[in-house]
Amino acid sequence: RSGKKQALKFLVGQVMKETKGKANPQLVNDILLKKLSE
Repeated sequence: RSGKKQALKFLVGQVMKETKGKANPQLVNDILLKKLSE
């Protein structure tokens, strides 16, 4: 379970890096959770 959370944090971090911090981390998190649970 904690591994999933860390993987998610890593992905959110990557998105933040790509968007130079312009993305909303909470929104990115929600979108990733939706996509990954499909």
